[in-house]
Amino acid sequence: MISTGFPSAFSFFPVLTRSSLPSSCLKLVRQVQPPPAGALHFGFVQQQQRPLSYYANNSSYNLLLFSHRNRKTPTTSTPTSPAFSHHRQPRRSISHKPVKMVNKYSLLCLENPLLDIQATGTQELLDKYNLKANDAILADPNTNHLELYDDLVNNYSAKFVAGGAAQNTARGAQYILPADSVLYIGCIGKDSYGQRLQEVCDAEGLRVEYRIDEEVPTGRCGVIITGHNRSMCTDLGAANHYKLEHLKSEKIWKLVEEAEYFYVGGYHLTVSVPAILALAEEAAAKDKPFVMNISAPFIAQFFKDQLASTSKYWDYLIGNETEAEAYAQANELGTTDVKAIAKHLANLPKENGKRKRVVIITQGTHPTIVATQGEEDVQEFEVHAVEEKDIIDTNGAGDAFAGGFLAGLVSGKDLRESIDMAQWLASWNVRQLGPSYPQPKKSYTPSY
Repeated sequence: MISTGFPSAFSFFPVLTRSSLPSSCLKLVRQVQPPPAGALHFGFVQQQQRPLSYYANNSSYNLLLFSHRNRKTPTTSTPTSPAFSHHRQPRRSISHKPVKMVNKYSLLCLENPLLDIQATGTQELLDKYNLKANDAILADPNTNHLELYDDLVNNYSAKFVAGGAAQNTARGAQYILPADSVLYIGCIGKDSYGQRLQEVCDAEGLRVEYRIDEEVPTGRCGVIITGHNRSMCTDLGAANHYKLEHLKSEKIWKLVEEAEYFYVGGYHLTVSVPAILALAEEAAAKDKPFVMNISAPFIAQFFKDQLASTSKYWDYLIGNETEAEAYAQANELGTTDVKAIAKHLANLPKENGKRKRVVIITQGTHPTIVATQGEEDVQEFEVHAVEEKDIIDTNGAGDAFAGGFLAGLVSGKDLRESIDMAQWLASWNVRQLGPSYPQPKKSYTPSY
């Protein structure tokens, strides 16, 4: 394995050159062709059959479909086993468990929305705003930073992308799930940037219910691309002004009550802890999964009390090894062992005793660690290989990982397949510019 040189906080995938792998370890993502009209086979999936998700999401097929999620696979494989073969193998029989139907707006996400404004620039442009080629900073209102956004829009071929960690995750989950599955909540300003953000989300099929702040502008992130470098300058703006009253309003709370899964990014701990707790309490009272993401090391370090106030509600906790180590240091656990930290987090006191807590820690190119409450063994899941030449941008890979995992969770996949789906989406995300997903849309198929 070789490293991309990017911080592991942004690297949730391995980078392998084809020459560095034995031929038996190469895995290929294949595009399958549609079957003949009306062809749908049970028991075995034929080579030219579309993914089952196609039929589950296509209203013209009113048939009982079956999932591969309970398919038995060997725990170890040899170079001659189907798991490692280059050649297409007949697929194994699939279990007779119906595909879970995803209800409308089943997944509700909350955090801090931003509009990413991306443009290819020059060193002269960086110098104009005193920015570095490969850096990420908060805009300083005492400088000319706030002029950057209009400059990119008016004088460069800017691309608009819906940003903010949990909004990226929501977009990723909706990318995989059937239409109208995901709802995102946050705060924007009453301005052209906010309108543009809503339009971008509408185009991707993500429903947003923003609180509109009359006084503070929409949060923006100006991204100047020079070669393979990205300089990001963020003005959080209205994203910092979400209010509990919006969540508790009749229209929004009805959507909360109808949702079946909740996801909150850790950055929102800097904005509205009461809103997070309102969702968490609703989840625990009605036995709905509550998923939290640590999001950044500084959250575990400098907002540890706010993070701790939500801990008893975590059904799933997602983070990376840097965030796990920051948590251990802030809470004086006396260890940097990621498995030990994951087990500690999994076994913290829990409000909803009907669900075991699951803690998921990504480790860059190393296996993803999963600890489950009350279980001694810690699981490890190998990450998906992406060749170095195919990597365009690692920004948003962690958000994509969370989106893929949520899509698996919401659609009823087991833990192994949900992790696999997370790694699959992250592996495609890094082949795009910015926190984006490939078009035409790719269809997920398990890697194991």
